Amino acid sequence: MRTVEHWVGGKATAGTGPRTGDVWNPATGERQAVVRLADTRDVDTAVRASAAAFEQWSQSSLSARATVLFAFRELVNSHAEALAEIISDEHGKVVSDARGEVRRGLEVVEFACGIPHVLKGDYSDQVSAGVDVFSFREPLGVCAGITPFNFPVMVPMWMHPVAIACGNTFVLKPSERDPSPSTLVAQLWADAGLPDGVFSVLNGDKEAVDALLDHPGVAAVSFVGSTPIARYIHQRAGANGKRVQALGGAKNHAVVLPDASLDYAAEHLVAAAFGSAGERCMAVSAAVAVGPAGDDLVAAVTEKARAVKLGAGRDPDSEMGPVITAAARDRIVGLIGTSTAQGAELVVDGRGVSVPGFESGFFVGPTVIDRVGTEMDVYREEIFGPVLSVLRAGSVDEAIALVNKNPYGNGTAVFTSSGDAARRFQRGVHVGMIGINVPIPVPMAYYSFGGWKDSLFGDKHMHGPEGVAFYTRAKVVTARWPRTSEHTSGASYHFPIAT
Repeated sequence: MRTVEHWVGGKATAGTGPRTGDVWNPATGERQAVVRLADTRDVDTAVRASAAAFEQWSQSSLSARATVLFAFRELVNSHAEALAEIISDEHGKVVSDARGEVRRGLEVVEFACGIPHVLKGDYSDQVSAGVDVFSFREPLGVCAGITPFNFPVMVPMWMHPVAIACGNTFVLKPSERDPSPSTLVAQLWADAGLPDGVFSVLNGDKEAVDALLDHPGVAAVSFVGSTPIARYIHQRAGANGKRVQALGGAKNHAVVLPDASLDYAAEHLVAAAFGSAGERCMAVSAAVAVGPAGDDLVAAVTEKARAVKLGAGRDPDSEMGPVITAAARDRIVGLIGTSTAQGAELVVDGRGVSVPGFESGFFVGPTVIDRVGTEMDVYREEIFGPVLSVLRAGSVDEAIALVNKNPYGNGTAVFTSSGDAARRFQRGVHVGMIGINVPIPVPMAYYSFGGWKDSLFGDKHMHGPEGVAFYTRAKVVTARWPRTSEHTSGASYHFPIAT
C-alpha cells in the first residue's frame, strides 16, 4: 500500500506521528493509499524549519524570488496533466475539470510572478523642509495554509505562491482525503530552486490544525472550508495573536428573470450545480425563478440534468464523477430524503444510481428539487453535492431580499437581458462575488476572491491585491539628512508639524 508522507526541509519525511489515515478512490470505493498524520512534534519541526528558512528568504531580492516563481510556473504547466490525473484519482472529479483547476491555480502563480511590481512602495518628496516620507511592505514570517479536499491544487495556490513571493515561508496542511497533489507541488517548488524549508507540507487532521493555530512561530493562517471550522480557526488563531483569513461555507444563488434566455440559463445552471459533483464552494445550489420563469426553467433544467453523463473521473466520456467519500454520499442522500418529507417536489432523483463497472463507487446522480422553501434543510444546509434546489420569487426585489436573508454571502448570479435589472441586482445583494449571466463568478487572479457574512472571517480576501496585503505589513519611513551645521538646530518640544 502506497504511503503519502510529509514534506519538510526540502524532502519527504515520515515524521514522528504514529497515526495514519486512509485515502480512497471515490470511483471504485477502494482504499488506494495511506497518509501519515502529523502530531504536535511534526508541526514544531516544520515550523522551526520554516522559521530558519525565513531568515534568508525574506532578505532575498525581488528578482531572485521572481526567478523561482517563473521556474515554478513552467514546471506546474509541464506537469499539469499529471496533477489533473492525481486529483481525479483521489478526489473523483473528471480529469477535464481537474485540468481547469490546475489552470486557475496557475493564474495565481502568474500573478505572483509580477511581485516586483506589486510590492512597489510609495514615496513623497519634501513633505516638510528637508524631510521625505516613503513606505514599503515586509513579509510576516511563517504562514500556514489549511485547505479543503475539493480543490487540492487550486485553493492552496490561492495562498502559497503569493505568500512565498512576498518573502514569507509557508506550511501547507492539505486535506488528508486527497493529499498526493500537494506532495508533487512540493517537489516542483524544489525543482524550481526554492530553498529548503520555504515550502512545507504537513498531512494531518485536527491535531495538526490545532498545533498550527497555537504555535508561537506561526504568524498568519489562511483557511478555506466550512463555516463552523472557519469560525473556530478565526477565533483560536486570533486569540493567539495571529493574522487570520478564513473562508467559510456558501449557499450560492442563481436568480433567473423572465427576460433571460431560459435555455442558456438552464444549461449553465446544470453545469454550475453538477460540475465536480457539486463539491465546489462556488457551486450553484439554489436557483431562484422569478415570476413566470419557474415552470419552464424547471422543465429545461430537468431535461439537461437527466442527460448528464455520470462516470469515473478517468473516463473521458464522463461529465460528472463521484463524491469524495461514502460518508459524503450518505449525507447528501439523507438531505435529499428530508426535502420531500418537508414538502418539496423531487423532480430528478439522484439516489441509488449505479455506474457499470464501478458499482462500489461513491456516486450520487444529478438531483433537482422544486418548490423548496427557505425553512427546509436542503436549503439551509450547505449540501456540497449534486443537488439543485429551485425556489420561487415574485420579483427581482423579492429575489434580492431572499439572497440577502441567507446567512452566507459567497457568490451569486443573475440571468437577465435587462441592464437595469442587472445593475439593481449587483448593487442590492450583500454578497462578495457576483455574476451577470455568469453562474460561477470566480475572479481572475489579479482580483481577490472572498465572500461576505458567514462566508468570510477576517477582513482580507485571497490572492490578488488583498492577498498581498494579507501576507505583508507596512513600514513608513520619515527621513531627514541634515547638513553637518544643522545637527543641533531645528529641534522642538512641541508635536512635529510640516513646515
